[in-house]
Amino acid sequence: MKAGKGYALPKKNLLLLAVGFVIILFGFILMIGGGSEGTEFNPEIFSAQRVTVGPMIALFGFVFEIFAILWVRDEDNSSSTGLTLRDEDNSVSVSE
Repeated sequence: MKAGKGYALPKKNLLLLAVGFVIILFGFILMIGGGSEGTEFNPEIFSAQRVTVGPMIALFGFVFEIFAILWVRDEDNSSSTGLTLRDEDNSVSVSE
């Protein structure tokens, strides 16, 4: 294992993390809005956009973030099928 080379995640994973962050941000933007003024009731605080759509989009963004962190694709071994086990010296491919 090479120490001090590159990032912990590949470029594609970092790009997916940025997309997930934008999705989460969009969900939170949908949830913001004005509250009630003084003692008068504002029914707009219970709109479907703030109560349902915004939280669902933010939750999808968090699930997408987990997917972005766990996404792994081995480009140099993309032609083989099955499980690939790697060691420092050699790699072993197990096909089903």
